[in-house]
Amino acid sequence: MSPISSSRRLLAAGATAATAALLAATFTAGTASATPTGRDAAIDRARSNVAHNAGVFGYGDGQDLVVKDVVLDADGTQHVRFDRTYLGLPVVGGDLVVHQDARGRLKDSSRAAAHDAAVASIVPKVPAQLTAGRALEAAPGVADATSSPELVVWAADGTPRLAWRTTVRGTGEHGQPTGRVVVTDARSGEQIESYDSEHQAAGTGHSEYTGDITVDTTPQSGGYALIDPLRGHRTRDARNAGAGSITPTSGTLFTDADNVWGDGRKFSTDRATAAVDAHANTALTYDYYKNVFARNGIRNDGKGATVFVHVGTKWDNAQWSDTCFCMLTGDGDGSVDPEQVDLDTMGHEMTHGVTSATANLRYSGESGGLNEATSDIFGTMVEWYADNTVDKPDYLFSDQSTPPWLRRFDKPSLDGSSADCWTKKVGQLDVHHSSGVGNHWFFLASEGSGTRTVKGVTYTSPTCNGSTVTGVGNQKIARIWYRALTVYMTSTTDYKGARAASLNAAGDLYGLNSPEYRAVAAAWSAVSVG
Repeated sequence: MSPISSSRRLLAAGATAATAALLAATFTAGTASATPTGRDAAIDRARSNVAHNAGVFGYGDGQDLVVKDVVLDADGTQHVRFDRTYLGLPVVGGDLVVHQDARGRLKDSSRAAAHDAAVASIVPKVPAQLTAGRALEAAPGVADATSSPELVVWAADGTPRLAWRTTVRGTGEHGQPTGRVVVTDARSGEQIESYDSEHQAAGTGHSEYTGDITVDTTPQSGGYALIDPLRGHRTRDARNAGAGSITPTSGTLFTDADNVWGDGRKFSTDRATAAVDAHANTALTYDYYKNVFARNGIRNDGKGATVFVHVGTKWDNAQWSDTCFCMLTGDGDGSVDPEQVDLDTMGHEMTHGVTSATANLRYSGESGGLNEATSDIFGTMVEWYADNTVDKPDYLFSDQSTPPWLRRFDKPSLDGSSADCWTKKVGQLDVHHSSGVGNHWFFLASEGSGTRTVKGVTYTSPTCNGSTVTGVGNQKIARIWYRALTVYMTSTTDYKGARAASLNAAGDLYGLNSPEYRAVAAAWSAVSVG
């Protein structure tokens, strides 16, 4: 099947903006080295810095700050991330990061699009019932749909206005959660934007398992269970229940008498076979973030996810759910498409959980493209971290489950839809295609431009400005991107903002005059982001 076939799957984010439960979880997160005292002091100083520099942050009467994350560097530098509210209403595009030195003195700031969050009135002229009905009309094909409007201050374009953010939730034809988020001006009724409320991965590949591997299990009475005692995740059989009905305790936990799991065959009738790859690849994703970035779990709170296989009936998908804190995988179509449990797919989907818990890049416009690129980048880096002899590391995303590949980094436009270079129209593309700019940047900064063979695969990566770029290795660039995501990016970061964030990160990690800093800058110029 060619990579531009209409049946190609689109990998997407696992959930929408963080819920109150997620905010509570990330409030207790921080870095592995952070102590409660140091964290609390950093938050107090950050609040004080915002209050004393109200003009810089656009902070005024009626506003409040909600702590979302704290990063404490080894040298004591502090980065405190806040969401904002205005008269109790969430401010969309109002998030900010306070950067301060070890003594809590303000060094710099990162802000989403909103500066001032105030609106003339928080009394809507358009009733909730009307916007709820319009949202239902904007989500055809959603079964058992419910519509939940929420009053917000919408300032994602920098201009605050009162709006209804209405989420339509229901089920798709295979029982998967689906729906739309529709944002309308609460004074005029004008629709501002709409986007998918559930973002899923539709598989169309030929998934290959990773051979004989070790899976971490837990002894129990009469045998063993697929519970990872080190990382905390557990793998369950959904028993073909629809994804929309699944909770962390749905289905049945995989157990076995002799601790030997599956039969290693494609389209196996042994239901544990898919569970082997899902369980092991979840562990590898956890280990990658833990060992490379000292991140203690997806939300950095030490909690393991629940992984489900055999979701739905012929559900050709994989999906991350923040609300369930679960990874969901279907059975494919039963004849051609197997379960989507290969390394980079699992890493991709679970990275959406990391993004949601940190910068929370909006799944729309250029921010949405950066959201997808981030999952592609770190899904690929999980593959490089594992260095498996069957699913070999490469820059061909999802080549095992969607051969020959779903997306590629060296020249993204080879899929027929993705962008190699930034233009003013990039933000109008589907987020899976606007992500090409970020993926191309990552390849150039990692490997450089021109033709080269890496681990047996030949790549030819052009530049948009005719320049020659020398790469510094994907491990360094991944570290830079992770710091940019978790320290400097906000919900409305666009490609220009990502350039600034990654240069700040490169300077922090390697110095302003380092080859790494120069590679990051040259690669952005090479994809026309200046």
